[in-house]
Formats: sequence, C-alpha cells, structure tokens
Amino acid sequence: MTPPVDRLRISTPGRVCLFGEHQDYLLLPVVPCAISLRITIEGVLRNEPMANMDLPDIGARQSFSLAAPLMYGLERDYLRSSVNVLLRHGYTFSRGCDCTVHGTIPINSGTSSSSALVITWINFLTRISDQSCALSADEVARLGHEAEVLEFGEPGGMMDHFSTSYGGIIAIEFLPSLRVEEINADLGAFVLGDSGEPKDTKDILTRVKEKVLRATRHLAERHPGFSLLSANESLIDQLAGDLAPAERELLLGTIRNRDLTKEARRVLARKPIDHRQLGRLLGEHQSVLQKVLRISTQRIDSILRSALDAGAYGGKINGSGGGGCMFVYAPEDPESAARAIARAGGKPYIVRVAEGTREETQETVL
Repeated sequence: MTPPVDRLRISTPGRVCLFGEHQDYLLLPVVPCAISLRITIEGVLRNEPMANMDLPDIGARQSFSLAAPLMYGLERDYLRSSVNVLLRHGYTFSRGCDCTVHGTIPINSGTSSSSALVITWINFLTRISDQSCALSADEVARLGHEAEVLEFGEPGGMMDHFSTSYGGIIAIEFLPSLRVEEINADLGAFVLGDSGEPKDTKDILTRVKEKVLRATRHLAERHPGFSLLSANESLIDQLAGDLAPAERELLLGTIRNRDLTKEARRVLARKPIDHRQLGRLLGEHQSVLQKVLRISTQRIDSILRSALDAGAYGGKINGSGGGGCMFVYAPEDPESAARAIARAGGKPYIVRVAEGTREETQETVL
C-alpha cells in the first residue's frame, strides 16, 4: 500500500503510432511511442466518496459518487466508467477528491487524449482508494482498456493504453499472448501537426476493421489455418479467387504494414540508429495508409509534403485517420519542420519520447 496523501498530481503522455497503424485490433504487432504532451489531474482529497471534476480545457464540470455504480450521462463517459470498472475489481473509496484536469494533448486528433485521460484517472483513483495501490504500468493499461473500450463496446484496440501507461517506445505483440517489449532507442525530435480536421474514430475503425476481419474470416473458413500473422503477399495472390478486388487490396496493405513494422523494429534495435532509414519506413507506411486503407486526407497529405520539403526525414498520419494529426521525424531541424507545418495550415508541436503515467513531484514538474 502507498501512504495516504492529502493532495495528488498524476500525469500521462499522449502517443504517436510509429508503426502498425490499424493493426492492434487485428492482433498484429505495433510500435507506439509516448510523446511529451500530457494530461494532468491534480486534486485535493476530501473525507467523503465524492469526485468533483473541473475540466476548464473543454469548459465542463462533473460531480459523481465513488461509493456506488454510476449511470452514464455521456456517450463516452470515461470518468464514470473508470469508477465502475474499479468498483467491479474490488476497489472501495472512503475518500473523494476535488480535481482539476488540464491537458496539452490535442483533443480528438489521434494522439490518445482520451486514453491518457483514462489512464491518468485510474492511476489517481487507485492511489486514493482504500486499497491505496500504486499499480504497475501493465495493470493500469488493462484497467484503462476495460474502462474506455470494453465498457462501451467500442472497436479500438489496446495499443493506446499500453503506450501511455508504459511510456517510451514499446513493441506490443498480441499472439500467442500479449507481450510488451520496451525499446531503448535514442530518437530525436518529432513534430506533430494538428490538421484541425475533426475525425470520427468509431466510423473509421469500424469501416476498416470490419472489412479486414470479414475478409480474414472468409479465407479462414475456406483455408483452415489462414492467419494474418503468417500470411504473405504470395499467399494472398494464390487465394485471390476467394476475394473481391477491394478485399485483396486491403489484405495486401495490412500485410505490408505488418512487414514494415517488423523492419522498423530491426532498425530501432541497431546502434546507432539510421535516422534516415527510419524516416523512409515512416513514409512507406504512410503510402499504404493513404493509398490502400485510405485513411489520410488531402489536407494532411499537403501538411506532410510541406514538412518533408523542409527537411523532415519521413512521416505519416497518426491515429485512426480521416482527420486529426500527422507527424514527421525531424531529429536535425525540428523548428524548420514546425514552421512548414504552420505555413501549410497545421498547428505544430515539437515533441520527444516521454515517460509514461506517473505521480508528479516538484522534481518531475520542473
């Protein structure tokens, strides 16, 4: 148990998906990276199980009990769902809190602001619970996935929760069981660019995910043992007669993204890292996302071109797509890439690899 406190401050980073976009829900490997934009919850504890949440960034306030299961009043009522999940897991609360939520992560832009909020809140709640637990990154991630995705039957995967909870660069494999490998790679600056285009995560995920899963099930029924984890492009060509042209194209794109992720892991394991090769792989990943999965937009493509023309080594759309953010890898001159993104109409953020969810102290805040 952790000692009781009167005030607590927890923060969690956002993330970019370096490689493996639209792969985690297919149980294919992914390589996400936590970035130095964060959600912070700071609160003063009170001697009754009530949470009063001030969210000035979105002009909202919420108040609810921590003592009993809660009804949901919002479509994605993540603050309440986190409480419900923890209550089901046996956590109890004799105390509550008066909290303020602040964030520097762009909202609804593919950089995991919602997952960072959930992870931060679960980390906060478990520490003020009667059980007073400082959980492992793995435990917080699993609870966060349950509260954000499973609780509402949403189509997303687990990448965001593990990336924001663990921090740093990680590789996640899902089969035969979930395994997280922390990657110690010396990367320079990225420049995130918010396009300002709103995106519909649920619509994009459902469209792409269902098409791939339907085609995969179709092949597995006719060819027992078929798996996206082991299939190659030659096999897809052999089985093309069982697929519509659009399904074949989508499966080939998925396999190409899987293989790019494997190649990127080899690049990240080398010392020193070939930064230009890493940028080239990011560009190849973007090509598949743009031309095959069709999740990029004209505006994001234009912002990417501007940043690449300014010297960035490579980049891609980030997140489910259809809007939101892109990023480029610009370890030598991130400022030039940022200026190019701004000229093209995006809002730039120079970011670096960041630590995962944590309790903030005077030292970490500074």
